[in-house]
Amino acid sequence: MTTRRMFLKTIGAGLAVAAVGRAAPARKPNILIVIGDDMTWHDCEPYGSPDVKTPHMARLAREGMRFDHMFTATAMCAPTRQQLYTGLFPVRNGAYPNHSGVYPGTRSLPHHLKALGYRVGLIGKTHFKPRECYPFEILRGGKGGASNTTAIAEFVNRDKSQPYCLVVCSNEPHKPWNRGDTSAYDAAKLTVPPYLADTPVTRQEMAKYFAEITFLDGQLGACMKIVDDSGRRDDTIVAFTSEQGSQFPFGKWTCYDAGLRTAFLVRWPARVKPGSVAKAMVQYVDVVPTLIEAAGGDPAKVDTGRPDARGSRGFDGRSFLGVLLGRTDEHRDLVYGCHTTRGIINGSACYPIRSVRSATHKYIRNLTPDATFTNIICPSGRDNAVVDSWAEAGGAAAARARAYQHRPGEELYDLTKDPWELHNIAADPACAEVKAALSKSLDAWMAQQGDEGVATEMKARERQRGQRAGKTDGGEKKRPPKRRETGKR
Repeated sequence: MTTRRMFLKTIGAGLAVAAVGRAAPARKPNILIVIGDDMTWHDCEPYGSPDVKTPHMARLAREGMRFDHMFTATAMCAPTRQQLYTGLFPVRNGAYPNHSGVYPGTRSLPHHLKALGYRVGLIGKTHFKPRECYPFEILRGGKGGASNTTAIAEFVNRDKSQPYCLVVCSNEPHKPWNRGDTSAYDAAKLTVPPYLADTPVTRQEMAKYFAEITFLDGQLGACMKIVDDSGRRDDTIVAFTSEQGSQFPFGKWTCYDAGLRTAFLVRWPARVKPGSVAKAMVQYVDVVPTLIEAAGGDPAKVDTGRPDARGSRGFDGRSFLGVLLGRTDEHRDLVYGCHTTRGIINGSACYPIRSVRSATHKYIRNLTPDATFTNIICPSGRDNAVVDSWAEAGGAAAARARAYQHRPGEELYDLTKDPWELHNIAADPACAEVKAALSKSLDAWMAQQGDEGVATEMKARERQRGQRAGKTDGGEKKRPPKRRETGKR
């Protein structure tokens, strides 16, 4: 005979079983992104540097995923950051020269994540415009904001009932290299990469640059500790990216891998396998779609506010969440690059560069090869010590200095045999088919972007108009520290 108590007990047990079998709604992950400033991707421990001390970057890689083939499309600060925030390549969003802004109406990361219930903040370097296209909550701290741990901790812990996204923008290791402990690096013992000429000046500058990277690493460590102490470590995405390459020749302001390739490390304890490595090729424009999907949104339904040449208003990027979660190790077959020299400090009057890269080859098109490439670090620039030391050294070093300023119309590199891009094989008949295929793909990408090459380059100053004065080429001026800082936390 079934009693009322037995009946209620049976019903309760059934409901409990049903509840266990039904997955609870996933919490939206918190997101904290730390962005370096002019740091070449391989200058840190996770990517094999034998010299640079970056224990926090190393820990982040151990606890999360290291992306070996992440690329920005432009190796200058303003275009790089604005493609990262908009999910659109530079010519399409309008911010393709340095110190320029996107077209009015363009939507960005804070628009998209606020629509999903997030509070979205930024502290430190901005380098975007117009402000209405980037409705971040700007935290106090100014250009040195990455060191303002009080403001960062307050934002992270302010309201634990609402998910957050915070972008922490350091000014390191952007020049002037005056932060960190240079005594930690013996210039004579450093390993000079093959694409740089080995001179005493090169080594001295590398020591100062490496000290700033270690200082940046300390900032990253402080941010990681804030997240670890917040009580939401497991469901918080912590990402670090190095931005574009440093102000050494063949890095920043170029389409070589030392300029466009970027370090990218992601920890998400609840979802990402510790110590994992992604070989998939991804680009900065893929980051916002990935974060939208991770937050429960559908990036395919987003209106970016800016159509491409074919009328599409969707992202140029697409989500690589499947890569992040270990479901696939494939994403892009090709990644693209563009550089506008017109309008940068000591820049050439017209020297546009475009590139396309597969997993095995890089094709670069210099649209005005008869011109001389110039910028702030070239012989006529105000920061020319390294290149001048190469020219004065003669021999192979002088040849590298000439190669930096004088380039052929086409460059092709076999990255499997020549990862430092030292041997141009564009004229090799055996490579004609590969070159033609990459050139065709580059043409198609430029058409989709509305990129007219030289004509687009000549509109650079129009796109820069209205930017406030007082910035260095590639970032904002840094004040010298009042005292020597070690970068330790």
